[in-house]
This record gives sequence, C-alpha cells and structure tokens, in this order.
Amino acid sequence: MFVRSLQDIEATDHFVEWGSGTSHRLLTERDGMGFTVCHTVVRAGTVSLLEYRNHLEACYCIAGHGEVEDMQGKVFPINKGDIYVLDQHDKHYLRGGKDEDLILVSIFNPPLTGDRAPQPQRSIRFGLLRTGQQKSPDRRSGLFSSG
Repeated sequence: MFVRSLQDIEATDHFVEWGSGTSHRLLTERDGMGFTVCHTVVRAGTVSLLEYRNHLEACYCIAGHGEVEDMQGKVFPINKGDIYVLDQHDKHYLRGGKDEDLILVSIFNPPLTGDRAPQPQRSIRFGLLRTGQQKSPDRRSGLFSSG
C-alpha cells in the first residue's frame, strides 16, 4: 500500500504541463496497477484537439466546467459529477470553461509511463485576439473568428 499527494507529484517528472493545463500522474505504469490515474486541470479559456491512439480514457469531473466535442460536431457540456468516456480512441476537442478551469480525474488503460505530455494536435488559449476584436469561437476548429 502507498499514499501520494498532488504535492508529492509536483516534485517529480510525473507533474506534466501539456499546454492547456496540467496533469498530476498519480498512478503510472511503473506502479504495476494496470491503469493510470491523473488529476487533470484544463485551464479556463483553452481548447485542445486530442487523440490517444494507444490508450482508452475516462474522465470524471470533480470541479469546474468545460466541454468535449466529437469529430461529428456534437458538443457535450461537462460539469461536476459528469464522466466522459473515450472508448474508441476518439479524437476530440477538450475545452476548459469560459471563466473556470475544468478539473478531472482521468483514467487511462493501458497505463501511461508518466512523464510524457499529451501531444495536442492543436492547443490554444481563448482571448488572444488584439484589443477591439470581438471573440467568436468557431466550435469545429477551436479558433476564434473576428466579427
């Protein structure tokens, strides 16, 4: 038996900054449990295009809100108490809330090695337009258009 805290992880290579947030890899392949558990923070105002080709993933929201969008354009709001499951290695957009981080407990199978950041195919932070431009998110691309 063992116990780990988020603070314990922050001092190791299992604390990963992945562009749109952070991942505390609480359990990894080296722990021998057969799956990974992560405390994942998706920063407010960010969107990432993600796909895990070698891992199945389930994410349970413990705080905040955001959304996940499939490649057919169906958007699923994610709030505290919701779980989303990527059972087909689904490519997806993951968005933090407009004004609030999305905080998840993420489970991966097979387990992650622990120190490699996810490689978003695209990751941006909302609100990067020049002053005076109105922000209007294009849900499919995760980019803003002016107008």
